[in-house]
Amino acid sequence: MSESQQHAEGPRTPAKRGGGDPATRGRTTIADGVVEKIAGLAARDVLGVHAMGSGLARTLGAVRDRVPGGGRSATQGVKAEVGEVQTALDLEIVVDYGVAIADVARSVRENVISAVERMTGLEVVEVNIAVSDVKLPDEADEEEESEPRLH
Repeated sequence: MSESQQHAEGPRTPAKRGGGDPATRGRTTIADGVVEKIAGLAARDVLGVHAMGSGLARTLGAVRDRVPGGGRSATQGVKAEVGEVQTALDLEIVVDYGVAIADVARSVRENVISAVERMTGLEVVEVNIAVSDVKLPDEADEEEESEPRLH
């Protein structure tokens, strides 16, 4: 093909396939566990949050940590209900003694909402926080107490 023929035809544009924006071609679903992990990690990052979950859940978690392959659960103390565009979360936390619980709860809500919305694109409609315990300064962690002691 000569240069004059190329210019006469004009530049070639690839034919569009499928039509429309690629972002609209299919659905993305996010499992409850994914949102729970994100929320759990975001809550643990807040100063004043000592642990997540009730005493029983933490004790069971300590046992699970000792089982090979058990690993610490990032979802401990977190329950999520995930819809197509929204999610609601329930968190159970243990706070350090001396912190202002209302301030810690506010910071947890802000951090969790920010992380979940940024990472998933879901709207967080509510974050309910239950404070199940206060960690006293001279109190050993339940995980430490449950370890066997050698004399």
